[in-house]
Amino acid sequence: MGATGADIESRIERARILPVVVIEQAADAVPLAKALLAGGLGVAEITFRTAAASEALSRIRDEVPNMLLGAGTVLTQGHLLAARDAGAQFIVTPGFNPAIVEASQSAGLPIVPGVNNPTGVEQAMSLGLKTVKFFPAEPSGGVPFIKALSGPYPEIRFVPTGGIGPGNLANYLALQAVVACGGSWMVDTKLVRDGRFDEITRLTAEAVALAGSAR
Repeated sequence: MGATGADIESRIERARILPVVVIEQAADAVPLAKALLAGGLGVAEITFRTAAASEALSRIRDEVPNMLLGAGTVLTQGHLLAARDAGAQFIVTPGFNPAIVEASQSAGLPIVPGVNNPTGVEQAMSLGLKTVKFFPAEPSGGVPFIKALSGPYPEIRFVPTGGIGPGNLANYLALQAVVACGGSWMVDTKLVRDGRFDEITRLTAEAVALAGSAR
């Protein structure tokens, strides 16, 4: 990440948790963002897995300006441009696509691309990146694998995502190489769909407390 990216990374690191959000209806975006804030999390990754993603980003940017807002599952140049235009402040991808990384850098958007092996780490390093998403974390070897990667690549930091929840969150956050953990258990799609924003706030507060105890 660059200079602006360093500020964004610092905010994500303070949060310790990066909620990975799927929004099916744009009308749910602002209530969801407010529910996260009420639970103590001021950051969210809105994934481009639905047609509502771009409008959801835009609504949160306009109505909840204190939220640090990222766009996730960015797979194409079209996603990237839509995310930028909607007000995303950083980009997250599930894999490592050099074209998307370079386009994001050219657009002035910090990017956290996904890797799960040494080759991916070195590709990221070749484009000047020092922070990557470790995905899918649990299926790829979890905590032991991150420890192994940190040996030859001590300057690289990770945002592990995939299979992380209350039962293993602390194990990841105990690693010095981990910036924060991505997760969706506090923003389960069914909770959003059913409008259970009070429950999202409760689960978020529990997650924040758990993350705090893991420091």
